[in-house]
Amino acid sequence: MARGYDESVMEANSRTVLVVEDEAAIAEAVRARLASEGFRVLVAGDGPGAIDTAGQEPPDLVVLDLMLPGMDGLEVCRALQKTAWVPVLMLTARTDESDKVAGFAMGADDYLTKPFSLRELTVRVKAILRRVERIRSMGDGSEELRRGALTVDQSRRRAAVDGEEIQLTPLEFDILLTLARSPGVVHTREQLMDGVWGYRDFAGGRVVDSHVARIRRKLGEDGQEPRFIQTVHGVGYTFREDTS
Repeated sequence: MARGYDESVMEANSRTVLVVEDEAAIAEAVRARLASEGFRVLVAGDGPGAIDTAGQEPPDLVVLDLMLPGMDGLEVCRALQKTAWVPVLMLTARTDESDKVAGFAMGADDYLTKPFSLRELTVRVKAILRRVERIRSMGDGSEELRRGALTVDQSRRRAAVDGEEIQLTPLEFDILLTLARSPGVVHTREQLMDGVWGYRDFAGGRVVDSHVARIRRKLGEDGQEPRFIQTVHGVGYTFREDTS
């Protein structure tokens, strides 16, 4: 047990997490738990404070409450992503799917619904940071994938359709790359959660569906016959072998 804890702390060592939460008791509980795991934790109680703090000490990840007074979490997320991408774990007391979809559209990587367990929050934080590390460690020699009209540049993490670049969040890019690497192979929602997010949860299927729906819109497939990503009903998704 002690060895596992030490490895966990080493993994978190030198990583900075900014917690943006207006409820002092929740903010302190999250701060204490993450600090005990070896993270350096900064705390802000509102949107302007979060933006100021991030500007002075850029965090490796932001835990961001959606329901902030004044400047809400969506506005804060948008503002934080303007200068440089930073992974965001959104906290929300709302169960409305549209709120979560809006958060993802602003660049959030994941969400937790209140009330949540501190253990689950820690698992999510570490999984997101591992994915970020994997992204940053990709060498420049990664090949460019061409799938019909779609080009996926792995080293520059860019995608284009018919030569026109499409704007994808880091998470959307990872999902598209996972599917495009193996045309014709069916990926279950659980496999996508394991491979892209690094964990599963009870709402995993809905989270995957929301992200895939946004990717399709950006690929120009909204309301049209799928050109690239095809749904395998009751199972998951596959990248079409014929993308001409």
